[in-house]
Amino acid sequence: MSTTSAYRRLANHLDQQSDGYGPLRGTLGTARMGMIWLAANLVVTTLLTGTLFVPGIGWGTAIAMIVLGTLLGGSVLVLVGNMGTRTGLPTMSLTKGSFGLGGSFLPVAANVVTLMGWSWVQAMLAGVTVNFLVEQATGFSSPVLFSVLCQLLVVCLAIFGHTGIARVEPWLALVILAFMAYIFVTAFLAHGPADFVAIPQDTEAGWTPVAALDVVIATAISWTVLSAEFNRLARTQAAGMIGSGVGYALSTVLAMTLGATAIGYVVLDGGEALAFDPTVIVAAFGAPLALVIFLSVMATNTMVVYGMVASVVNMAPSRRVTFLPTAIVLGTISILGSTWLALLDQFTAFLVVIGSLFIPVFAIMLVDYYLVRARHYGRDILRGRGGEYWFTGGVNIAAVLVWMTGAGASLLLTYVVPSPIGATIPTFVLSALLYLGWAAATGRIDRTKRAHAHLLDLPERKETHADR
Repeated sequence: MSTTSAYRRLANHLDQQSDGYGPLRGTLGTARMGMIWLAANLVVTTLLTGTLFVPGIGWGTAIAMIVLGTLLGGSVLVLVGNMGTRTGLPTMSLTKGSFGLGGSFLPVAANVVTLMGWSWVQAMLAGVTVNFLVEQATGFSSPVLFSVLCQLLVVCLAIFGHTGIARVEPWLALVILAFMAYIFVTAFLAHGPADFVAIPQDTEAGWTPVAALDVVIATAISWTVLSAEFNRLARTQAAGMIGSGVGYALSTVLAMTLGATAIGYVVLDGGEALAFDPTVIVAAFGAPLALVIFLSVMATNTMVVYGMVASVVNMAPSRRVTFLPTAIVLGTISILGSTWLALLDQFTAFLVVIGSLFIPVFAIMLVDYYLVRARHYGRDILRGRGGEYWFTGGVNIAAVLVWMTGAGASLLLTYVVPSPIGATIPTFVLSALLYLGWAAATGRIDRTKRAHAHLLDLPERKETHADR
């Protein structure tokens, strides 16, 4: 009885704190938002992404591409996140405005699959790292076991919803930053910046500056699927935009630069540059880097699992789909999937797929909200059917066609006809122009000037059977 009671109390608390369906009113200031985003992307996958670039391209060039790609991709992240602050809705709920109440199920499904993949990859990397240390100390080795244990802890943290994340993330960020500072100092005391710049390029690695830029932008796009989830926690638009912009940019540049520097350190010490292998750089820097990797997974995967749950709960206006049981089901799947270690060999392809799928989605969303809808979504976006966002049978066919065209163009420019400026920027521009052109041709651009209002401040609609 006590267990059932505790479960019910937690479930009720989460629903009362708006971790269930519908808009949420944010309460967090700029500093807290910045720390949440800082902790989120100080993550092992971002760090190891930096190890992909060196020595394929020069260390200095890699840093330049990291900074440029972060600024470009981060701009999309901040603008989508601001939609969450203005409306109170998570990212995938906002796709209902452009894709339709039914059409939004397509990007939502893609998002849940993508986030599940992220949670598996990060849990595996943490598990492999912990296993490396344990094996060195005791001789016992079971990377699958440690991957499962890491993900189990993540799911426990995510179950406490956004209030639990707001309490834990800032402290994790501070601890991670302290250990990262130690690693940077160790690397540059051993080898000066000039030594890193002078590392010979390995042209056989297949990397170019443009390819690195695409990967960095794709990393930002992969985080944008969660941007409105967390920026809706901001008290004001300024707090959300400044906090997420500074927090994301700083964390990404630091983490990827640390990865590029760590693998450069290995090369300068005569080691082999095995990209995307945490054990290589942990062997060079020891337990402090292993702790960074472990804590970063706790910080980031908690947000990933929470984002998956929020996406599913907000797919349809049904009070039957609530936060806690959804978190338990998806959390269990994420724990089981963390045993699939072979996925680590496909990480770069995984990033390409994310970029191809979601760059067009975010181009459509931004054009629809900021240009077509004049920065206003009404309460009809909370309906189950009918109303302003119903389109044709619940689907905006034009948005789906633009999405498919953009995704196809991205894959074409990546694998068939490589673009001299990469695939991400042309894909975004093409998708945005196609959607804007359709809206202009069909007379859908709203030229009225309506005062901004959070969805919770708009008049309540009378619930109908179709909304349930």
